[in-house]
Amino acid sequence: MKEEKQSFGRLLQASLKSEDTEEWLDVWFTRPIGLVFALFWNRLGVHPNAITILSIFLGAAAGWMFHYTDLQHNMAGVALLMSANFCDSTDGQMARLTGKKTLVGRMLDGFSGDVWFFCIYLAIVFRLWHQNILGTSHEWGIFALVLAFIAGVLCHSRQSSLADYYRQIHLWFLKGKAGSELDTSEKQDEVYRNLPKKGSFWARKFYFNYANYCRSQEKRTPRFQKLYKHLLRKYGEIENMPTELKTLFLEDSRKLMPLTNILTFNVRAIVIYITCLADCTWVYLLFEITIMQLLYVYMHRRHEQLCKTLLEFDLNENNNKE
Repeated sequence: MKEEKQSFGRLLQASLKSEDTEEWLDVWFTRPIGLVFALFWNRLGVHPNAITILSIFLGAAAGWMFHYTDLQHNMAGVALLMSANFCDSTDGQMARLTGKKTLVGRMLDGFSGDVWFFCIYLAIVFRLWHQNILGTSHEWGIFALVLAFIAGVLCHSRQSSLADYYRQIHLWFLKGKAGSELDTSEKQDEVYRNLPKKGSFWARKFYFNYANYCRSQEKRTPRFQKLYKHLLRKYGEIENMPTELKTLFLEDSRKLMPLTNILTFNVRAIVIYITCLADCTWVYLLFEITIMQLLYVYMHRRHEQLCKTLLEFDLNENNNKE
């Protein structure tokens, strides 16, 4: 039994991205449960992408349950969304343990989260539509849709995409190219252009959208783009970069990883659970627009300043050597 526990512990460590980028709730709760499911599904020969597709249906069903106001349906929504998250953890852990990591799998993973929250935001709109705005006799109506659009499209989607980008940058400095999923729009555009126009409709659609996704991340991180191009031009590969330079970046980047965790899933899910059960879902939308957006702005500014500082440090090192 002791050997089995040790074996499970080693597998759990191997299934994590890194200690720096994993959230404590995931490490102690979500990932262990996800690993149990990963081992089970792997024995049955199920591909990680199939688990991701299952999570899409679970997350969409959770959203449907949250449009009700009674406790039973909301508790079912909590259970379904937690199950979807376990599946999301399972597919990633399976991919890392079995080596079945694919770009399609990563994008499908991101798409699944988008579906979950699209359904949840839509459910909140339906739920609020005929409810009165607090302290008034006026129904939310179209205001619920406007508030959900601001919270979901203008805030949530930008926050989560940049948080994921910063995680991949951190992993690039920490583990190198093999340990990170850091991609560029230029590379994806090249793949898209080289695909035949006939017989590859879905592949072209996929790479076109993924290139635009990467481009949106790049546009919001101009100082990192300068640093990234400088490092590649000077050192070629991240593995050739001086350890001192990596350490300088990681020391400050590590302090931002808790913010990337807050801006991804767990905190949002907990606030959704509480506000749905308390029947005040408008609080979640305001939380997204205010607290989460302030954290996003702070994280973005800190990371851009870090990139500027590191670039100046490396340029000064060059001048000193000359």
